[in-house]
This record gives sequence, structure tokens and C-alpha cells, in this order.
Amino acid sequence: MSRRLSTILSLLICLALVPVSVPAWHPRGRDTGPWPTLPEAVGHDRLYYPAPGETLMEVARRAGLGFSNLRRANPELDPWRLPVGAPILLPLRVRLPDDLDSGITIDLAGMRLWWAHRTATGWQIRWYPIGIGREGFTTPSGEFQVTTVVDHPTWFPPETMRATEPDLPPAVPPGPDNPLGDIWIGTSAPGIGIHGTNRPFGVGRRVSHGCIRLYPEDIRDLARRVAPGTPIRIRMDTGPDLTARN
Repeated sequence: MSRRLSTILSLLICLALVPVSVPAWHPRGRDTGPWPTLPEAVGHDRLYYPAPGETLMEVARRAGLGFSNLRRANPELDPWRLPVGAPILLPLRVRLPDDLDSGITIDLAGMRLWWAHRTATGWQIRWYPIGIGREGFTTPSGEFQVTTVVDHPTWFPPETMRATEPDLPPAVPPGPDNPLGDIWIGTSAPGIGIHGTNRPFGVGRRVSHGCIRLYPEDIRDLARRVAPGTPIRIRMDTGPDLTARN
């Protein structure tokens, strides 16, 4: 193999491993719009070439997607043994929920949290993949609002959880062992918050006790856009995924 060809192949591999750059509607974008009117869908699907040994869960974390969304977009793949040299689809084109409005809209079926804000020049929009309540701890649907935004929260495990997990302490201080991550956004839904996580591989899965989990960088992005009183709409955990294909 010539030195030039070897150099080109090395560059292509490096480009495949660079974190995915996405438009403004995604947390990694620098802007959020505006759109004069709400679009039907945002974003564009992309292809990604996994590195040797990389799993679908690791790709989801790398691309800022939820694991379940990524798996539904690539149903033929073994999530733990991805083919080397073959592309996988990153489902970055997404339809907006029908009832999207200013504030937070949480689509449990699609496992996405949407933030929207209407200004004099148009709509600003962002969406974030989420982890939601597992079986027996369903995230409630309904109309709520933000009650508080707390940096570096202390977690107080509920008594019902401590009754089944006696090793849990009465309080977990801020730090790497805190399952709430760096930020807690309290809601008017009893016992339910929107927060970060110290286990990011749970985003895009049904893993919580009812709360909504975001990637650490996503909760920081969302927290600076909301305040007490921001409306929250949580959609029923039914219906099709709102991923839009071209």
C-alpha cells in the first residue's frame, strides 16, 4: 500500500470517529432558530461508520441520541456486534409533536423532550433524548410546570425505595455517585423531576423510577432555558415513534 493511500485511509477513519455535527435544533447546535412558523420536521438523517468494537449504545452516547431510537432505526443490527466498515443510520430527522407549544413538551413514546420558545421573530426549538420510567414506575402524563432549578442537587431516596434497597443512605450528596447528575429541574408532578444522570447509557431507555433523565450536557443546555413557571406537557406513553424518514 502506498504511503499516500495509507494517509487517505487514516484520514477517513479519523473523520468517521469525529463526534457528529448536527444542526441548531439539537443540543450540540449553537443556535435554536428562529423559524417563522413551526416546521413539520427538523434535521437530516446521517450515516455513521462505527469503530471496531463499538456498540450501538456507545454510538448513541457519542451522537447525542437515545439508544431506543437508534436501535429502532437499525433493527437488523446486533447492538453489541456492529459491522465494521458498514454504515449505520443516525435518525436525526424528527417530526415535531402535534401539540408542541412554548415551554417543555415530553413525548414518552418517542423518548424525546422538546423545548420551544416563541419570539417576535419566530420559534426557537430544541429536542433532547430522554430516559423514562421503567415498568411499575410509569412517568405520568398531564399538564405541569417547572417549580425549581437546582445546581448540584442532593438526592434523598424516597422511603419506598429504601424499603426495598436497605443499603441506600438517607441522602446522597452532589458528586459522581449522585444519580441526579449535576442539575435537578423540579416539576409540579409529585415526586417527578427532569435531571441529569451519572449513568448516561440509560438515556433512551426505560430505566428510571418515573423521572426524566437527560445526558449531562443536555440538562445543562435545557436548564438555562427554563425557569419556575415554564409549562410542561407530558404526552401519553402510547403511539408511534415520531422519527421522520426522508
